[in-house]
Amino acid sequence: MDSKNQSYKAGEAKGQSEEKANQTMEAIKEKAQAAKDKTYEAAQAAKDKTSQAAQAAKDNTSQAAQASREKTSETADATKQKSQETGQAAREKAEIGKENTGGILNKTGEQVKNIAQGATDAVKHTFGFDSTGDK
Repeated sequence: MDSKNQSYKAGEAKGQSEEKANQTMEAIKEKAQAAKDKTYEAAQAAKDKTSQAAQAAKDNTSQAAQASREKTSETADATKQKSQETGQAAREKAEIGKENTGGILNKTGEQVKNIAQGATDAVKHTFGFDSTGDK
């Protein structure tokens, strides 16, 4: 019976070893699945974080572009307004200059007319055609 007993004990030991091996394999599988799940979650979190950062960068760029467009528009409007004001001031200055020039020409014309009248009177007086009656 020793051989049966040894055989039985060997079979029992083999069964126990297989069970222990199966339990160990199952524990390894569970740990591998847990590691796989954890890696997937970390990758998904990194993907989400990257997506959020990209969206934030896109939003910032969009806001900066909009601010730039608004500033450009404001600058263009201010330049247009300044140009209109400068043009109006130049027109007003030209009108004043025109009026001053006209006044100077009128004054000069009057002076020339008075000189001519004085010369006419002097010539009349010299030749005795004085209308004052002094002969």
